Parts: sequence; C-alpha cells; structure tokens
Amino acid sequence: MKVIEIAFTGYSVTDMKRAKGFYEGVLGLQKSRAFGQHEGEEQWVEYDIGAGCLALISGGGTTWPPHPAGTAVALEVDDFDGFVAKLRTSDAKFIWEPKESPICWMAVVADPDDNWVVIHHRKPNQPAAGA
Repeated sequence: MKVIEIAFTGYSVTDMKRAKGFYEGVLGLQKSRAFGQHEGEEQWVEYDIGAGCLALISGGGTTWPPHPAGTAVALEVDDFDGFVAKLRTSDAKFIWEPKESPICWMAVVADPDDNWVVIHHRKPNQPAAGA
C-alpha cells in the first residue's frame, strides 16, 4: 500500500467571489468543477492542474478556517518572471520575494485570505516531484 499522488490541496476562503477573482483572474486558472450552492454562490470550486487539484472551500468558517501559516500549494509555472510581474501589477502581497535555489525559482504570495501560494519554476533538467 502506498500514496500515489496528491488528490487535492484545499484552501478555505471567506469570500468565494473574491477568491475566484484571484485564482482565475490573476493566476489564470480555469474552473474544473464546482459543488454546493449557498445564496447563489458556489461553496466548493476545483481547479485541475496537471495531475493535481486545487480546491477552494467557502463557508468553512469553524469547520475549515483559513490560516496564513497553514497549507501552501506550489504552482509550477512556465514563465516565472511573467507571473511575478503579473502578481506585482495586481498588488499581490509577497510573503517571500522571488529567489533562486539550486533547482528552482520561487516566490510566495498571499491570496485574499492570507493563504500562501508558491509560484515555482524548475530549472532545466530538474525532475518533477515524484519523478
């Protein structure tokens, strides 16, 4: 028995419309699925990214509250500098300014609920996670 992949990374959000504006508008993700409705607003929204999935959960409040030092998802991007520039023009809050490591470039920003989002780009000839 073994773990074979990440099923999803879940972020609790306080305002689904605002969160979708960040993930869809700023980061350019496309919604894959949505579940549940409350007062006309989706309560669970999923974005398939490669083999993984990012889920936004609204109405979590006491059951799944946002936490700024909690879970972070790392998004592999094809144009690191382009994403950093786009995040700057959207006034995203940078937790970690862009930095280079021996295997990648990385920056960390906060979404509207202070969840951390890692913008990541592997250097050439570096294997993907789990490869």
